[in-house]
Amino acid sequence: MNHTYVIIMAGGVGTRFWPFSRTSYPKQFHDVLGTGRTLLQQTADRFEGICPPEHIYIVTSSLYKDLCQQQLPQLSDDQILCEPVARNTAPCVAYACYKIAQQDPDANIIVAPADHIILKQDEFQKTIRTALAATAQEDILVTLGIQPSRPDTGYGYIQYIPEEGVDTKNQKPLKVKTFTEKPHLELAQQFMDSGEFVWNAGIFVWNVRSIIKAFSKYLPDVAEVFDEGKEAYYTNYEKAFVDRAYSLTKNVSIDNGVMEKADNVYVLLSDFGWSDLGTWKSLYEVSEKNHDLNVVDGHILLYDTKNCIIKTPKDRLVVVNGLDGYIVAEYDNVLMICRKEEEQQVKAFVADAKERGVEFV
Repeated sequence: MNHTYVIIMAGGVGTRFWPFSRTSYPKQFHDVLGTGRTLLQQTADRFEGICPPEHIYIVTSSLYKDLCQQQLPQLSDDQILCEPVARNTAPCVAYACYKIAQQDPDANIIVAPADHIILKQDEFQKTIRTALAATAQEDILVTLGIQPSRPDTGYGYIQYIPEEGVDTKNQKPLKVKTFTEKPHLELAQQFMDSGEFVWNAGIFVWNVRSIIKAFSKYLPDVAEVFDEGKEAYYTNYEKAFVDRAYSLTKNVSIDNGVMEKADNVYVLLSDFGWSDLGTWKSLYEVSEKNHDLNVVDGHILLYDTKNCIIKTPKDRLVVVNGLDGYIVAEYDNVLMICRKEEEQQVKAFVADAKERGVEFV
């Protein structure tokens, strides 16, 4: 029997990717890269051959149940777990893991966000298989770490303990020493220079016994709530139980609540063309560029324009003249023009747009 399961976290709104990412239609449900598959579909595709389709679980907001069913029609109702309210990633992971444990106490689980991209599929699967082999045998919590290519201040960093004679790629998980969330630039540069830090990809692998033990130890209130659902999972009572459970759980991330506290956390150093696709700039970086270093998606005429990302509806002709280093994005009656270097302003734009009217967000 294949004891491998995948939990895909698909409940976020992705505000920094506005105006494409909206509360009503977040970025994971968009074909952001123009491949013909949405980010959610690409994430599910990525695990083909790793686990059977019936072992893939999506955790999402109840608002997005229909979208999940439309985009992944092969999944049963039991595989789409609907959160009544957003409570960050710890309750989301707990709900799925406690439910899977009810079905398979020997489950070996991968947890992945729905909105990341991975360019080297074969390398990714190889890394995942290495992690699964380790967690099947040991009581460890594994996170995937990405070799940093720049001192990025938008990522979390993991410091690991190097082992003599162990190569940095795909050989075995290494013991984690510290987690640091989004350091300032000077510190991020020091991390890079030291050679002992990697980016936290937010992709986890563990067996179900290990993660339930960790919840019991580090988030006992969350553990108690979801453990009580044993009789409800896979029954008609599950929704009522989950609605009550979420009213009792606090807002806490799996990183803060468990990974940063546990003493059995390991990192597997990875290189599979990863991006969390969190911002317009990160989409620009992974996309194909023309001779003027523009990323273009739409019906667009460019003049004296370079280093831009322009994504507009195919049924509208857009003419751009004289821009350097800009985001031009139009979707569903919102047009945004913003310097790439000032993309952190997008959250402020969303807040202001919300005051103008709910149809913009």
